[in-house]
Parts: sequence; C-alpha cells; structure tokens
Amino acid sequence: MGTRSGFSLVLGGGGLKGLAHVGVLRALEERGLVPDVIIGCSIGSLIGGAWATGMSIQEMEDRALALRRADVFRVAHLDMALKRMLSPAVYRRDPLEALIASLVGDRTFDEMPRRLVVNTVDLNSGIQLLWGLPGLTNARVGDAVFASCALPGILAPKTINGHVCVDGAVIENLPIRAALALGCGPIIAVDVGSSGSRRHHIERQGFAATYTRGLEIVMQTLTEELLLEWTAPPVVLVRPRVERVSMFAFNRTPYLIAEGFRALNTTLDQLPVDLVDLPEGIHPQRRVTVTVDQDRCVGCGFCIARQPEVFCRRDDGKAQVRVAEQWWSPLSDRVLRTCPSTAIAVLPTHPDGPRPDHG
Repeated sequence: MGTRSGFSLVLGGGGLKGLAHVGVLRALEERGLVPDVIIGCSIGSLIGGAWATGMSIQEMEDRALALRRADVFRVAHLDMALKRMLSPAVYRRDPLEALIASLVGDRTFDEMPRRLVVNTVDLNSGIQLLWGLPGLTNARVGDAVFASCALPGILAPKTINGHVCVDGAVIENLPIRAALALGCGPIIAVDVGSSGSRRHHIERQGFAATYTRGLEIVMQTLTEELLLEWTAPPVVLVRPRVERVSMFAFNRTPYLIAEGFRALNTTLDQLPVDLVDLPEGIHPQRRVTVTVDQDRCVGCGFCIARQPEVFCRRDDGKAQVRVAEQWWSPLSDRVLRTCPSTAIAVLPTHPDGPRPDHG
C-alpha cells in the first residue's frame, strides 16, 4: 500500500488496552501517513489529545510506559464514606485531571495545532456531543477528554458549557460517524474494546472483572451493529489482539504498544490498493470457505438470523451454507462467536481470482 494521506483516524475506547493506540500512531508515522483528524473516545481521546498538541510519538511512548495506577485511579474514600450510594463515582477525579492537563494543557479545540474530535454523551439528555466539530470548538480540550474517559460509576461526569458529560462509549465506542461530518475520505478505525475470545470463570473474579467484561460485550455489540450496514466511505478496521488484557491493567504497556504497531501494519499490508483508492465497505476483506459441522450443529438458527445471505436451514432444521466460497469482512467473524456449538468454521481460500458476487 502507498503512503498518500487524506484520511480520518478513529481511536476507540477500551481502558488501558487503548495504549495500543500509541503503537498505531508509531506505525502510521513510519509509513508517512498523517491523519487529517483524530476522533477519539475515552482513552482514544486521551491519546488523540496528546497527538493533537504536536507531541512526538517517542514522548507519547515514554509517558505511556511511565504510567502507574495512582496516576489515574485513586479510590474516592471520603465521598463513598459520607455520601454512600450518592457518591458520584468509585474513583477521584483529580489524578486523571492532572494527567490530562500535563498532556493537553489549558487549550480549547480552536487552539490545537492538529485537529481533534472528542466523543462524549450528555448524561441528562442522552445526546451524543462530539467536541471539536463545527460549533463545538470553544470548550477546553482537557474537560472534553476527561468527560470522554468518565465511564459512569467509575469516574464522575464533567460539566462542559452547561452539559453534564460522560464517556461517549455509552452510545458509540468507536465513533466513526463523526468522520462523516468532517468529509468523505477513508477512515482507519482502531477497535480495542471488542470482547473477542471466550473467557472462563469471570463470575469468580469480583465486581471489577464482571463489570468490565459486561462493558466489553456491550461495546463490541454496539460497534458491530453500527458497522453492519456501513457503505461509504471505506473503513479500515484495525483490531489489535488485546482482548485478553484487562481494561485496568497497568503492567502490559510494552505489549500493548507493540501489538498496536503490529496490528496496524498487518492490516494495511492486507489492503489490495492504496488507502484512498479503496471501494466502499469494511476492510480488509478476504476470500474464505465457510463450512458447518452437521454433527455439532444444534439447529438453533442464530447464524441464519444474523447472516441469512450466508446460511439457510436444511430440511432437518440444521444450518447449511448457501455457497461455500464467501467474501469475508472483519465483521463476518461475529457469526463464529455467536454459534453456541462452535459448528461453523472458516478456512482461507486462495486469494487469486475474481471477487464472488455473493457474501
């Protein structure tokens, strides 16, 4: 793939897993690809905010590697003792506010040298507020970034220009629709919030593990439902392998940065043409052969409900594939996760040859 730019970069939320975004930015820099704008949610807005100040990637890496739990999370003991169930959040706001201020200073969006959009939600109205879009540029970047990180119950909301704002992930953890308001160029979207592989014994690991696992499932579902009907502009979906890392893990930073770097490079290397020449849809796409193991299939029909263009029901009630060879997007893998009997398999097909009309 070439090095022409003219694209938007969307950095999704996912707690500390989002430190993979630093590796993504490193890979883009080495390829000579500079986004026109970063649209960030939660930690994606934090890292996007640092980029928008003009901070070097090396400094971002150094800051990420030096990050410790006390820099972000300190339990709000006094609030919880005095206010009990009326306490606004489990953690104090001041550590994160200090960290954000050290990254972005006291600037408004109009004063940033690079373009940034931050995804939040008005807690009272339920309206998505994308600070940095036209008409929403006079807010302090630090306030918007804090609000975008303020997961309800974990961190207290932030009031911005009369709006009580929380993490935009409650509506759109991977805010690609904001890119449509900024132009029609291609989008690189980095998803670190997906729940990915199956887990075991989450229910035995306490409140934090149960809560964050639930969040991961919600974020993945919302992201996939948004993208299912997506047509234009083209979206390159980058999914670093971070699903087994906790949202609040501070001891995996070197891996996260390296994995973001690997995932971006691997994904772009799979594109058949330059980024700006991609057709509509979700990329990268690949040719595969889909099969259903009839001994495993229980006939629940969920694969048919989710992808009726791929699956149909046999006379005995079990699922079968309409046409074995399919053109598979990154979203198509969801059907593998939703099969309760793991009866569906997807095998790579030789990449040569024309794209099939189905699938």
